[in-house]
Amino acid sequence: MPLPLYLLALAVFAMGTSEFMLAGLLPDIAADLDVSVGTAGTLTSAFAVGMVVGAPLVAALARNRPGRGTLLAFVLVFSAAHVAGAVTGSFTVLFATRVVAALANAGFLAVALTTAAGLVPADRKGRALAVLLSGTTVATIAGVPGGSLLGAAFGWRATFWAVAVLCLPAALGILVGIPARRARAGGAGGPALRSELARLGSPRLILVMLLGALVNAATFGSFTFLAPLVTDTAGLAKPWISVVLVLFGAGSFAGVTLAGRLADVRPGAVVAVGGSLLLAGWPALALLAAYPVALLGLVCVLGALSFAVGSTLITRVLYEAAGAPTMAGAYATAALNVGAVAGPLVAAAAIGAGGNRGPLWASGALVLVALAVAVPFRGVVVAARSGG
Repeated sequence: MPLPLYLLALAVFAMGTSEFMLAGLLPDIAADLDVSVGTAGTLTSAFAVGMVVGAPLVAALARNRPGRGTLLAFVLVFSAAHVAGAVTGSFTVLFATRVVAALANAGFLAVALTTAAGLVPADRKGRALAVLLSGTTVATIAGVPGGSLLGAAFGWRATFWAVAVLCLPAALGILVGIPARRARAGGAGGPALRSELARLGSPRLILVMLLGALVNAATFGSFTFLAPLVTDTAGLAKPWISVVLVLFGAGSFAGVTLAGRLADVRPGAVVAVGGSLLLAGWPALALLAAYPVALLGLVCVLGALSFAVGSTLITRVLYEAAGAPTMAGAYATAALNVGAVAGPLVAAAAIGAGGNRGPLWASGALVLVALAVAVPFRGVVVAARSGG
């Protein structure tokens, strides 16, 4: 894989760390800014909604600008938003910085997905996407626990400063490593924005976006509520929460890496086998969560399966949106983040009905819906090289 892919992944690592790090910082933020923990929790929602709205909007606005310059601008804006968040004493300002950071993150990921696909031959999009998304999985392994420890030692503002600084080598790498000749995904004479938006009328594209959103909703629904499962259901001490998150992240990294080698040539097999195992795996975790050994093992396996299936479906979005070269990444990003928004909401409702295990049952149900939708249209997922 070309070096620029790994430079893009470094930026995704910084952004992924920021997206997930608030889970361990909310109590300190609430106390420092004199708001309730519930109010502080809206910072997470602001970021997620900003990602969903921002991906297509920002990608559309940036479509006629050079890809390298656009990626650099997004990284620098993301860094600046964290500097502003680190120094503010106002919750309103901090909330605004999270929205700005989310818009920059969404725009970056939308352009980066398209750029990554353009850096490799047409039949290796899956492997390119795996490298890019490895930045997110490494963030769950190292970035989020590291940010939590940094916040505990030096305060939540230190974590914001760390993310801002981490963006700088990524920005330099983009400036030096992304070829200028890949300035625009669509290129001169490429399709008009109206034509690219019209791709959203394709039933095949809508289908794979829906499947990606459902699987991602299942993933993030349970991921969001792993902490009470560890401490209350399994009876483990709080430090084990970080261990479980690292195991989930390690599994995610393995899953996305393996899927990267199969998503271009055997996507149907990845979705069918991985989806079936997820359908059994989430309920199995719900039944065995009280047993620490089973919890630790299943969390790692489910992380691998979730990201293997999810990244394969997002790769299919890029194939099906091949006629929308500057907006394909935005469609993939939107599918990812619709799931990231909807999953925790469904899981939160499931807690009221089924306690700490409720999110796991909800994840199983979401996977069941995805497979039920996919079966009649399995040819869309299997056609790896059709390009839509």
